[in-house]
Amino acid sequence: MISLKNAEQIQKMRDAGKLLYEVEQKVREAIQPGMTTADLDVLAEQLIRRGGGIPSEKGYEGYPCSICASVNDVVVHGIPSDTIVLAEGDIISVDCTLILKGWQADSAFTVGVGNISEEARKLIQVTEECFWAGVRKCVVGNRLGDVGHAIELHATRNGFSAVRDYTGHGIGRGMHEDPAVNNYGEPGRGLRLRKGMTLAVEPMICQKDWHLTIDDDGWCARTVDHGLTAHYEHTIAIVDDGLPEILTLPGFSWEGKE
Repeated sequence: MISLKNAEQIQKMRDAGKLLYEVEQKVREAIQPGMTTADLDVLAEQLIRRGGGIPSEKGYEGYPCSICASVNDVVVHGIPSDTIVLAEGDIISVDCTLILKGWQADSAFTVGVGNISEEARKLIQVTEECFWAGVRKCVVGNRLGDVGHAIELHATRNGFSAVRDYTGHGIGRGMHEDPAVNNYGEPGRGLRLRKGMTLAVEPMICQKDWHLTIDDDGWCARTVDHGLTAHYEHTIAIVDDGLPEILTLPGFSWEGKE
């Protein structure tokens, strides 16, 4: 069942998105060699609660932490740990979700730790470009297949592959609502997009093969071939006319970017 949000509800999601943006900016700035992923988790939770929010990942289906901190070949759901120490040349994806006054915001980014390889830098850049390629298709009348196709096409044109085992999703009062937003698809196929839909669009792109394996903890998903992966995500709202609003990127404007 698809939940369409009205202007008042989208404003509440906009407020949640602003807080999440501020949290993630500070987490991003803190990343450096020698830090543990647990350090980042503690920082994120402190910032979320200080801003009046609740870290909605913590306790979700038993997940133990406030962020997912996924290093190098880990695609998603890397559990922060005191034993995972960031080293020069690593890349790390931070995925964070929070609730503010009953409404969710979800966002993710990937950054390098110190100096990274050119291949890793390209992967991070292309993953962000995949998001923008997909989100440009998030307009009234298009279909979900248009979004997924745009994401996958940009990845494959650059020699990378799009993950199929995990998807974006609807979002609102719930962290995960209908519909699923795949990072692959056929143009003109799938659910038609409507005004008031709020979605988390999140390309997860692999350096090599997209097939994954799950660690013994039941959460951490990593590439079978141990190739690097990157993740980029924002919460968006589909508007009546034109390109969507990026709710977790306050102040963003499409003007001059279309």
